[in-house]
Amino acid sequence: MIWLIGNKGMLGSDMELMLKGSGCDYIVSDAEVDITDYDQLSGFTAGRKISWIINCSAYAAVDKAEDEPELAYKINDNGVLNIAKIAREKDSVLIHFSTDYVFSGDKNGIYNEDDKACPAGIYGKSKLQGEKQVMDTLEKYFIFRISWLYGEFGNNFVYTMLRLFSEREEVRVVNDQTGSPTYTSDVVDLVLFVINNGADNFGIYHFTNDGVTTWYDFALKIYRLSKELGLLNKDVNILPIKTKEYPTKAKRPVNSCLEKEKIKHNLGIVLQPWEKSLRKFLSSKVKK
Repeated sequence: MIWLIGNKGMLGSDMELMLKGSGCDYIVSDAEVDITDYDQLSGFTAGRKISWIINCSAYAAVDKAEDEPELAYKINDNGVLNIAKIAREKDSVLIHFSTDYVFSGDKNGIYNEDDKACPAGIYGKSKLQGEKQVMDTLEKYFIFRISWLYGEFGNNFVYTMLRLFSEREEVRVVNDQTGSPTYTSDVVDLVLFVINNGADNFGIYHFTNDGVTTWYDFALKIYRLSKELGLLNKDVNILPIKTKEYPTKAKRPVNSCLEKEKIKHNLGIVLQPWEKSLRKFLSSKVKK
């Protein structure tokens, strides 16, 4: 049996659709089973034989975390420890998702899994603590660090751009932060591959779509594809700006580029180019 935690979020919603279509025996939970309450987790899983746990739950409000550090740590640190304890008791393999925010973003080059994590904000610090809880508690785990996530469900950069393009004549987008967009559908395919193949090359892995870009160039691609596919029927002027022109409470990593050679070598994963995945996502929005 597979236990999916956080099935109502952006990634978790796509993950549940995959489980429904795969014919797997699975159970799901979200806020109704509080991960910060070990007794609730223990009660929910009592009497169930669980082989895999997929944890898609997280406190992910990057800016709000600066004002709510206790809540961010409660969910991303203590909550993850509780899940790891259940995984240990059930002898389950835990699949847990982390983030590029565990790095400062100051490196001149691509971050690999062995680079020193040095998060700048509360969100990244709390997620790093969650990673440590998993590693200290379990031997059988996969931690996938992902970045710039977008998908069918929830709020994300692609939906924001589509909305702004429809509402405005001019949109300003940061052009000095670099990273790799990641489509939830490709993350789901990764998880399905790992489970179906009984992968046991445990550890931390970086996973994003292939290639790197800036938020500005990402926005340009969204704009051009949207016009090509008929999702947008007006011209919009997209202007590049510096990070300092768009201040946020939490510092964003200037460099979010993650090295993926380990996941390709150890797990045999074939990465999809970010442009191809974006086209696939936007094509799904075209009315048939």
